[in-house]
Amino acid sequence: MPQAAKIVLLLLFGQYVYSQEKECIKSSVVSCKDCINSGPGCAWCQELNFTKTGEPEAVRCDTEEKLKEKGCSQQKIISPSSHLENIANKPLSGSDRTKNPVQVQPQEIKLNLRPGQAFTFNLQFKRAVGYPVDLYYLMDLSYSMEDDLTNVKDLGIQILKRLQQITGNARIGFGSFVDKTLLPFTDTTEEKLKKPCPAKAKQCQPAFGYHHVLSLTQNETLFSTMVSGQEISGNLDTPEGGLDAIMQVATCVNKIGWGNSTRLLVLATDAGFHMAGDGKLAGILEPNQETCQLDNKNIYSMSNNWDYPSVGQIARKLEEENIQPIFAVTEDVSHIYQELSKLIPKSEVGVLSSDSSNVVKLIVDAYNKLSSNIIVTHDGLPEDISVTFTSNCPGGEKPSDRGTCNNVAIGQVVTFSVTVKAAKCLDKAYFQIGPLGFSEKLKVNIKTRCECECDNQPGVQLYCNQHGTIVCGTCSCVPGFLGQRCECSLGQKDEATLKAQCRKDNGTECEGRGDCECGVCKCHQTEGGKSYYGPHCECDDEHCEKYQNKLCGGNGDCRCGVCKCNEGYEGTACQCKKSNEFCETGKTICHGRGKCVCNQCVCERRYKGITCETCPTCELPCQESGSCVECKAFGTGPFEKTCNASCYHLDVEVVEKLAKRECQVKDNEGCRMIFSMTEQDGFDKYIVKVLKDRECPEGPNVALIVGGSLAGVALIGLLLLILIKALFYFKDLKEWKKFEKEAQRRQWAKGENPLFQKATTTVANPAFTGDS
Repeated sequence: MPQAAKIVLLLLFGQYVYSQEKECIKSSVVSCKDCINSGPGCAWCQELNFTKTGEPEAVRCDTEEKLKEKGCSQQKIISPSSHLENIANKPLSGSDRTKNPVQVQPQEIKLNLRPGQAFTFNLQFKRAVGYPVDLYYLMDLSYSMEDDLTNVKDLGIQILKRLQQITGNARIGFGSFVDKTLLPFTDTTEEKLKKPCPAKAKQCQPAFGYHHVLSLTQNETLFSTMVSGQEISGNLDTPEGGLDAIMQVATCVNKIGWGNSTRLLVLATDAGFHMAGDGKLAGILEPNQETCQLDNKNIYSMSNNWDYPSVGQIARKLEEENIQPIFAVTEDVSHIYQELSKLIPKSEVGVLSSDSSNVVKLIVDAYNKLSSNIIVTHDGLPEDISVTFTSNCPGGEKPSDRGTCNNVAIGQVVTFSVTVKAAKCLDKAYFQIGPLGFSEKLKVNIKTRCECECDNQPGVQLYCNQHGTIVCGTCSCVPGFLGQRCECSLGQKDEATLKAQCRKDNGTECEGRGDCECGVCKCHQTEGGKSYYGPHCECDDEHCEKYQNKLCGGNGDCRCGVCKCNEGYEGTACQCKKSNEFCETGKTICHGRGKCVCNQCVCERRYKGITCETCPTCELPCQESGSCVECKAFGTGPFEKTCNASCYHLDVEVVEKLAKRECQVKDNEGCRMIFSMTEQDGFDKYIVKVLKDRECPEGPNVALIVGGSLAGVALIGLLLLILIKALFYFKDLKEWKKFEKEAQRRQWAKGENPLFQKATTTVANPAFTGDS
C-alpha cells in the first residue's frame, strides 16, 4: 500500500473514532453519573438554572459543544477524560553490554480510563546488545536417531560457542524423550522395557518418556560429559512423545534453570508426535494437568497417568513462559512441523541433515530470525478491556490485536502505539504488555473514571427552597420533599396519590419513560437525544415505521409514533409518492369504494378487486329498495312526499320489458313490482329498471265465497255427525263384547261337582219318646 494511502486510511479511522467519541447517545439519564456513563461523548452541565421549569434534568447531558450552545460555561461542564500516570519509566539500555538491560519502556503505568473512551500511549522496544540466551536442546532418543546422538555429543560445544559469539552471554541445557512406556506405544514385556532397541544394538537404555539430563549452564565441558553419557532407546510406533517433553520443559522452570533471557527450545526429531486423545489407546483418560512432574531422578513421573497435551496447551504454556521453540526435524516430517509452527507464535522450523551435522547453522539462523521479528501482545487481559496495537514499522499501521515489526536490528528502537478502551466501569485491574520471547513486560494498572467531580456545596440551599442540597447543579431533596427544586411537600398529598396521577389507565408510572414529581411526569430523553412527551410521557418521535432503514422513509416526520408525511408523499412510512394513475376508474377513484394509497386501491366494506370493482359476498338490496322504487316509479308508498330526499341514491326508469327479473317486491297496495338493479360507482347507488305493469291480485267473488262457505259448513256438519255416530257404535260394540266375556266366565266359576254327593247324618236320642 502506498504511504499516502496509509496516511489517508489512518486519518479516516481517526476521524471515525473522534466522531464516535463526540456523540452523546443517552437513554435514561437522571444524574451526572448516569450521563458520563452513557458514552465518552457525553458531558454534564452543573450550572444552576440551566433547566427550565418542568424540563427534565436530562437536558443537562449532551456533548460539550451543544451544552455551550445552550449557554453552559466551560467551567461548569463535567466531562472526565482518560489520562496516564507513569509509575516506572527507566530509559532503554545504551549500546554497551549491561547485566540487566532495559528493552521495554515504560515498565509500569496507571491508566485512568473513562468507559467507552479510547486512550493511546506509546510503548518502545529496543533490542539490547548482548542480551542473554538460554538454549535447551531436547532430543528424540528413539533408535532411528542413533547417528544423530553421536553428532550432538560433538556439536553441543560448537552451539554454545557460536551463541557466545552472538550475545556474549549464553547457556545450554539438554533433555531427551522417547514415548510413554505403555502398549501400543512401547513393548511392555519385561525384557523389552529393559532393552527396547533392536537386538543388534550394543548400547541401549531402558524405555522412558522424558528425562531432564542437564540444567542450563555455561560449562561446555559439563554439557559434553553429560550428553556423552546418553544412550539410545526405543519404542513401537512411529510418533513420539515430543509434546509430553515440551510441556515439562515449559513448566519445570526452576529445574531447567530458565533465566531473564531469550529462551530457546530446540526439538530435534525425525518423527511426528502424539497429541491429546492418543492416550486413550493405552487406557489413559485423565487430561494433561500442565504442571511440572519430574521425580528425584528428573524423569517425567506422570507419563503413564496423564494424556498427551494438546497443541493449544503447548502454545499457551510456551507463550506464558516466553519460550521460543525451534523444530529441528528431518525432511520427511518437516511438513508436519510447519503446520505445528503456524499454531505456535514465535516458532521456527529447520530441516536437519541425515546426521544432524547442520544443527549449529540451523539454530543460529532460527535465533536470528526469531530475535529480529518482534511481536508485542497482551497477557491477562481483564474482561471488558480491549487493546489494539499499531507500530511505526512497515505493515504495522493497521490496528490489530498484536503489534508486529520484522527485521529489527540490534540497537534499533521500535515504537508501538497501544490503544486501550474500557467498555464499562470496573474495579481495579491490571494486565501486561510485552514482546513475545522476552521476559520484560509493561504492567498496565487500570482504574475507571465513573464518578462526577462536581463543586458541590454542603448544607441545604436556597436554590432548593431550603429543602435540599445541590449535587452537580441539581437538587437532592431531604426526606418529605419532592420536585425539581424540592418544592413539593408530601404533607399536602400522600405519595401514593401523587404517583397515581402519573399513571395512564392505572398503568406504569409515566409509561416507564419519566419521573413522577409532585404528580407531574418529567419525561426522560430518548436514545436519539430527544425527549418523550405527553401527559404521561407516552409519546416519542423516534419509533415510527421505517422504510429503507429510514424513519418515515425520510419523507416525513414522526409524531407520537405515527408518520406525518411531507407534501406529495403517503403511506404508513411515507414510502410512496402520491399518484392515482393505477386507481383511476373513469371519473372516480377505485369506483368510489376505496382509497388510493401508494398508487393502489385499498377497498372498503366488502369490496374486492384491483379497483374495488366487485363485492362477491354482497346481495342486491331488493327489499330495502322497494319503497323507493314504488315512490319513484308509481308515486305511491310511504316515501310519496319525501321521495327525492329519501331515495336520491336510486335512478329509477319504468320500462315495458325487462331483460332480467332480479327483484320482486310487493308495494303498499299488495301489488308485485318487478325490477332489475345495476350498481353504480360508490356505495349503495343503483340504476333501477322497473316493469310498467305491476302484478296485482283480482277482487273476491262474493257469491262463490258465500255458497262455497255454506256448502262447506254443511259438509263439515255431516261429517261430524257421521264421526260421532261411528264413535258411539264402536263404543257400544266394545261394551257388549266385554259383557259376553264376563257371562261366560260366571258359568265356569260355580265351583260345583255334579258327581259329588253330600254326606247324610242321622241323630237319635234314645231317651226321647215323642211325648211332649
